[in-house]
Amino acid sequence: MTRQLRLRLRRPASYAREDLVRGPSNALAIATLDAWPAWPGGALALFGPAGSGKTHLAREWAHRVGALIMDRVVPDVASAVGRPVLIEDVDQGVDDEALFHLINMAGRDGAGLLLTAREAPTAWRAELPDLRSRLNALFVAEIEEPDDEVLEGVLRKFFRERSIRPPKEVYPYLLRRMERSIPCAREIVKRLDEAADDEQRPISRMLARQILEDDTENLDLFE
Repeated sequence: MTRQLRLRLRRPASYAREDLVRGPSNALAIATLDAWPAWPGGALALFGPAGSGKTHLAREWAHRVGALIMDRVVPDVASAVGRPVLIEDVDQGVDDEALFHLINMAGRDGAGLLLTAREAPTAWRAELPDLRSRLNALFVAEIEEPDDEVLEGVLRKFFRERSIRPPKEVYPYLLRRMERSIPCAREIVKRLDEAADDEQRPISRMLARQILEDDTENLDLFE
C-alpha cells in the first residue's frame, strides 16, 4: 500500500500574548515590558542569547502599544516622532546618529523605544561619545537561556501545532539532552514528526533518542 503523504501547511509565526510561554528565565523581562510607559527615559534594551524569545516578547509589546517596527538598516527617525518604536538586533549595527536621536526622543509624550540585542548595550559598538554615554545609561532587561519550564512549554506548543500528543515521558527525556534554545525545540519537534511519518512509527522516547543520536553523530563528522 502506498503511504499517503500529509499536506504541510506552514503557519505564520504568532507573537500573541496567549502564545507566550512564561518561566523563571523570562519572568523579569515580561514584567519590565509590561511596565511601559514607565521606563526611565522611555527606552529599554531587551537582551539575551539567540533563541531565548526576544522577538516574541518584543513583537507582542509592539502590537500591544501600537509601536512602529523600524528597519535598523535604514532607520527613519522622522517617522518615530510621538510614537513608540521597536528596533531589533541593534548590536548588529544601527546608524549612530539615528540611534542617538531615537533614544533622546523616547522620553517625549507618546513616544518610547524598545531595542533588542544578544548583548547588553554596554557592549554595543558606538563611535559617537554622546551615544556611548546614552547606551551605558540605558534601562535594561535580560532574558536568560530558556529554563525547563519554558522549554517544556514551547515543546508542548510546537507539538500541539502539529496535532501531536507524545507520551509524557518524551518531555523529560528531551529536556535532559537537547540544546537549550527555542529554535532547537522547534527543530526537534519537526524532525520527530517527519521521522514518525517516514517510518510509520508513533512518537516515543526511543524515536527521540534516535533523533538526538543522529544529531550527535553528524556533529562528530565535523570535529
